[in-house]
Amino acid sequence: MSQDQTAQRSRHGGREARRRERTQKASGVGRPYIIRNIPTYDVLSEENLVRIEAAADRILAETGIAFRDDPEVLALWRKAGARVDGDLVTFEPGMLREILRSAPAEFTQHARNPENSIRIGGRSVVFAPAYGCPFVMDLDRGRRFGTLQDFQNFVKLAQSSPWFHHSGGTICEPTDIPVNKRHLDMVYAHLKYSDRCFMGSVTAEERSEDSIEMARIVFGRDFVDENCVILGNVNVNSPLVWDGTMTKSLRAYARANQAAVVVPFILGGAMGPVTNAGAIAQSLAETMAGCALTQLERKGAPVVFGNFLSSTQLKTGSPTFGTPEPAIGSMVVGQLCRRLNLPLRCSGNFTTSKLPDAQAMTEGAMSMLAAVHCGANFVLHSAGFLDGLLSMSYEKFMLDADLCGALHTYLDGIKVDDNELAVDAFAEVGPGNHFFGCSHTLANYETAYWDSETADNTPFEQWELAGSDDAATRANRLWKQRLREYEAPGLDQGIDEALQDFMTRKKASMADAWY
Repeated sequence: MSQDQTAQRSRHGGREARRRERTQKASGVGRPYIIRNIPTYDVLSEENLVRIEAAADRILAETGIAFRDDPEVLALWRKAGARVDGDLVTFEPGMLREILRSAPAEFTQHARNPENSIRIGGRSVVFAPAYGCPFVMDLDRGRRFGTLQDFQNFVKLAQSSPWFHHSGGTICEPTDIPVNKRHLDMVYAHLKYSDRCFMGSVTAEERSEDSIEMARIVFGRDFVDENCVILGNVNVNSPLVWDGTMTKSLRAYARANQAAVVVPFILGGAMGPVTNAGAIAQSLAETMAGCALTQLERKGAPVVFGNFLSSTQLKTGSPTFGTPEPAIGSMVVGQLCRRLNLPLRCSGNFTTSKLPDAQAMTEGAMSMLAAVHCGANFVLHSAGFLDGLLSMSYEKFMLDADLCGALHTYLDGIKVDDNELAVDAFAEVGPGNHFFGCSHTLANYETAYWDSETADNTPFEQWELAGSDDAATRANRLWKQRLREYEAPGLDQGIDEALQDFMTRKKASMADAWY
């Protein structure tokens, strides 16, 4: 790099610091979650919502749902009045809705830093990173299996960003740690490198219980019994199957008064019908059954109604993400969820692109706007999602974080008062003159607009002189900068030692499993 370019980058760094300060002021950085100030977008009439609900009731009553490898679940359903035939359970219309009346409409998830505790439900909106990718990607090293260091890096990047409210869960799989032990390292990373809310393991009942026990070490057993401090994201084995691994984990969280996030995984044409209304009816049936099960385990336990609709390219059978049909379907799911008076989880920056490119951001924006407009309270997969959820991308993580920042302002809506109307400014400026130097602009310029961290808004010549970088390249520099600047939030030494002791004892109690 030339001396002139070096000087230019240095000056840009100074501008960057000032820009970040302005953006923080404009966007209310530091808020633990967003309060929605725009309405939801309701696309279906009352008549059509009732038709979908009736279809879901028929699926539940006539076809039923299989609950496999968990006899205690069958006993709970039998006691609640459902019909149980082997592992198949059918439900009278209205039964699940009645059970769900005990579930809270909203609740607080407490963070170890109380200032970062969040509300889930109502008008609140929470952004959390992507979840479950076995691979990671960056422009320097390409696609590879995720490691514990990658996992820690993403926790640090999420903690460093003002645009996330939640540390997430399995941000990527740390494949260098044995399968039966990695949940311990993941939960510890969330607790060590972040002071925000987090998610625990769900891949086995004992791993769910370990996650909850580590939360008890941090928050105290009595506090955890009375308050939500951890989420568990459990998936239906669509179509119409709840397997024992998921139901045992779901019940472990509910038993401990912790929130289960209940999510079908429906790809139209594969795990559900190709028609949107049919897939939505299926989603409603599957999710109500899982949510109701939490109430049978512990009445009043917090639960989140989850949504994961997507489509399939029928020519190849490949999944597609970020397409319009699931996006509009999410809005209908939001309407149905509000009729149940439950918090809603929707998924965010979906894409099947293999790179952090135009396809990735177009598909991600389609999905993210759907989540915003459908009324989602908890938006999982808000950042990093690439390659159909197979890869967690460092660069896309930063680009998506930037979009989440823009959505803070979008969800704030429009304020109308004397300052915002700016009538006096028109009198000062007059016809045909500019507003750059008027008193209203000077009074508001620091807070007027959200400002992107990854977009380039300079003239062409200036951009060319600076190296003609695209957005992914700028994001590459940004994530490296953030990791260099990262500072871990304090963690009490005694608690840290207790967590490490718990991990050491648990790992020593079992042989490594790599299945």
